[in-house]
Amino acid sequence: MMRQDKVMNVGIGFATGRRSFQRVLKTNVYNWLESGLTQEKNVRLNLFVAYDLKYSHTKPTDYTNVSRQVLELIDDTCFIGGTVIQKEIAYLISQNVINEAEARLFFGSGYAAKRNVILYAAMKNNMDYLIFLDDDEYPLAVTKTRSTAVWGGQHVVATHLQHISDADITNGHHCGYISPIPYIEFNHDMTELDFRLFIEAISNDIITWDTICAVMRNGGVTYADTKILISDDAQEVEEVNHTKFISGANLCINLTRPGRVSPFYNPPGARGEDTFLSTCLSQRKVLRVPCYVFHDGFSTYHHLMDGVLPIKLKYIRADSERIVTRFYLACIGWIRYKPLLLYITQPERYEEKIEQMRERLTIVLPKVCAYFGYADFMNISKELERYNKNVKKHYQQFLETKRIWSKICEFLANR
Repeated sequence: MMRQDKVMNVGIGFATGRRSFQRVLKTNVYNWLESGLTQEKNVRLNLFVAYDLKYSHTKPTDYTNVSRQVLELIDDTCFIGGTVIQKEIAYLISQNVINEAEARLFFGSGYAAKRNVILYAAMKNNMDYLIFLDDDEYPLAVTKTRSTAVWGGQHVVATHLQHISDADITNGHHCGYISPIPYIEFNHDMTELDFRLFIEAISNDIITWDTICAVMRNGGVTYADTKILISDDAQEVEEVNHTKFISGANLCINLTRPGRVSPFYNPPGARGEDTFLSTCLSQRKVLRVPCYVFHDGFSTYHHLMDGVLPIKLKYIRADSERIVTRFYLACIGWIRYKPLLLYITQPERYEEKIEQMRERLTIVLPKVCAYFGYADFMNISKELERYNKNVKKHYQQFLETKRIWSKICEFLANR
């Protein structure tokens, strides 16, 4: 497999808040065993878990109580809860690296902060590489090459390690329920053009209408590309509007050159931490590597971790409050980070783009509310105005996050 003299210290990070974490961890660890990684003497696998107790009302032992059989296959573990984070903040402040305001911004609340604390812990513990995995993704690929679903295992961590030494970042592929957009049957109340205007108004450059249509035709399921599954080659990620789009998981970061590592950021109450990292990668080598994970976006396929492989995947229809609410929350998340994304990537066209979004949303939001029977969709316009108003403040926070990270990296390097 990987032959080298130097020991490779690999961090594997989970930013989690789900009760299903232990099952996901066990599935991944046995996947590493099956791929030969756990027996590889020159590879040390180190687990980093940043957990959020508020997300689904969990307790620390839901994450730390890892079975002995699983622990035997990992070289070291690092569990990061609120107490550990406060201890690290106090340490950095005592060393005059950062102040309290900087600590709140970098290690505070939100998705970016959880990823940043893992990034920090991995650097502090001298990891060479850090691989982010998600707690709702499994090392499996599903294709639709026949009348029924066809499944295959994926050596996710091993694939990243084969390619990361020559790159700054490697990013794999996703299949399954990636998109929160449910299956839509267009009618007079909501035409295809209406829905296209809506999605294009709120989403980022990487979400194309053709891709969305293909996913909707498959009932909300994204299937793996067989050409990628049989390939050993990685492809450089194309730059779009000064951005090399990556995802926040199935993601490997090369830590051997700390000056080339950027932190995560998201505006308060928004997502997009992977998107904002993407805007920092113009001068970085970013590779898309040939491995998939199955994204269980609606938490309905936990039995995959017990080896039960469905022959057909369910359509995601907008026929339940849960599905509509999930789509609504995704739309809110998108609209909250789009102003900053435009401000960073297209500053010369920022006002023009915001005005275009306003005009489109004025036309389509009443139709979206009527179609889904959910008046809250009108809040999207309010959120656009709120985050547009604060875009310069969020931009300064984004720059400040990068500055704080540079100070932390310099401190860690000179310890």
